[in-house]
Amino acid sequence: MTTGKIFTNWDDNHSRLWSRQPIRLEHTIHKQPAFSMDDLAKLIEHHPREHYSLVTTGAKGSSRVWREGEIGKLRGHQVIEAISRGGLWLNLRNVTAIDRRYRDMIERMFGEIAAKVPGFDAPTHQADILISSPDAQVYYHADLPGQGLVQIAGRNLLISTSTDISEQKAFEDQLFRSAYYDELTGLPTRRVIEHRVNDLIRDSAQSHFALAFLDVDNFKHINDYYGHAIGDALLVELSKRLGHALRETDILSRISGDEFLLLLNPISSNDEVAEFIHVMQERLKAPFFIEESEIFASTSIGVSLYPVHGRSYEALRQNADIAMYRVKNNGKGSTAFFDNSMEREALARMKIEQSLRLAILEKRFCCAFQAKVDIRTQEVKGIEALVRLRDDEGVIQAPGTFINLAVELGLIDELTFLVLAEIVKSIDLINDTFGPTATISINVAAKQAGNLEFMRRFARALEETGFPKRFMIEVTEDAFVTRTHFQDQILPILRGIGVGISIDDFGIGYSSLSALADITADEIKIDRSFITDIHQRPRSQGILRAIESLSEALGMTVIAEGIESYEELTYLQAATKIRYAQGYYFARPIFLEDLKPATPVASESRASMAARASQDSRQSYSRANGFRR
Repeated sequence: MTTGKIFTNWDDNHSRLWSRQPIRLEHTIHKQPAFSMDDLAKLIEHHPREHYSLVTTGAKGSSRVWREGEIGKLRGHQVIEAISRGGLWLNLRNVTAIDRRYRDMIERMFGEIAAKVPGFDAPTHQADILISSPDAQVYYHADLPGQGLVQIAGRNLLISTSTDISEQKAFEDQLFRSAYYDELTGLPTRRVIEHRVNDLIRDSAQSHFALAFLDVDNFKHINDYYGHAIGDALLVELSKRLGHALRETDILSRISGDEFLLLLNPISSNDEVAEFIHVMQERLKAPFFIEESEIFASTSIGVSLYPVHGRSYEALRQNADIAMYRVKNNGKGSTAFFDNSMEREALARMKIEQSLRLAILEKRFCCAFQAKVDIRTQEVKGIEALVRLRDDEGVIQAPGTFINLAVELGLIDELTFLVLAEIVKSIDLINDTFGPTATISINVAAKQAGNLEFMRRFARALEETGFPKRFMIEVTEDAFVTRTHFQDQILPILRGIGVGISIDDFGIGYSSLSALADITADEIKIDRSFITDIHQRPRSQGILRAIESLSEALGMTVIAEGIESYEELTYLQAATKIRYAQGYYFARPIFLEDLKPATPVASESRASMAARASQDSRQSYSRANGFRR
């Protein structure tokens, strides 16, 4: 039995430093009878063969020679003597199960530790004894949780406590990697770069470093068009290319989907950072070849500098993010350094975001309607419902200030249902103003159009109005050419209830004229960029004729968007077969509250087209000079 204390020099400092750093303890284990040469010799003689390893190795510093053997009929003292002469070590495994004295000693040792260290949880343990020559190469590791190593003073005798924790270790390794390394790219996570930045800030000797926020441009389109598998592969290849020229002290981290953080440390000047990132941007200009697809990718990058742009990780990250959004808003694919004006813009954007959320909550949205007109008869073919936002002061905000933000924030679905509700509520007034046969177009964002769940709900809502055949859904061409469910699953649902399909802003997206052959739509709206000054632009005229011919062959009605002048109108009438148009030349969008029941208006009451040429091309709509129904 073990008597007296195991540890003889334990003090409060040892308790405080336990598990925080290595500590040196004095003990009495070597004085226990179980560790006398005689008792060790007896232990060797009676130890089962399956529980020991006798190993021959090369001398320290030499090439490793490892050969296992057996004790055979040697006495314990002979084995110890052979070990002492060099090149051997003997590991006696699980001695706590062979001899109770060793188990009692280990339990006593852990008991003393538990009394000194609050919260100490003794491992389920077994003890091995390792006897080695001074010249032997002993490959022994004691770096796992639950494993300790105790050296016996004055002798080459070691005692350790261990458990079989291979599964636990594998699980811990998995947890560690998931916490600190991105599963897809293998890059460090946000936690790693945050920890490193905080270390640099705490280091008073540290002078300057840069934190860059990188966002892959148009990554959603890449995912939609090529599929998520190729999108993931692109992120892997892009990560490799971004990290190609990093120094050992730099860190590239993937923090979410298509967003990365780059720590450049140290830096000597802003020019150094700008040059490094320029080289990185140039490297990304080369295409990526993934599964026989040639993909071009770029990044928008915002940069903040320590300590100029912040003295904390969060401030530096946020300011780099703000600078990145400046790049996004200015055309993407470049780099911007943070400045104070960006912060003011970010605050303004945050204000808009809060206003948008509140406006949806308070239903402070309204509808305006713009007519689609037969340019030869002046009859209203249909109307487009346009959503507008009233701010806190009642001022009408244009859609450019909030639509993209609503899509980004996931609020666009609710907004679309609000528009439909306004139409249903005001359908009698709409009929009186524009006629009961005029189609009613509602815009659906490309993100919504590819969302099967949303479109199913929206189709049910359209059917429940009782007049689904009056509706026309306007989507951009992206909805058709990306790999979503729109063409194969959503379109049949809309067709089944009689809803028409219109391709909005055609010509500015990612498709080509040949793509029209695979698109099933009732109407195609030519973007205003092709219509503006069409009478003076021969190249646009050629494109217009091509679109017109192909649409006619496919049975699609063509509508020219953005007619604002008499010259544009007369060109369409004289040089094309296009029958329908939309734009300020005919009327501005009309708000619901401005709609009044109409009385029939004779065609003669409308000013002649020749007279209109001298008038303001942006007249407001009124029934006095209104279109025929």
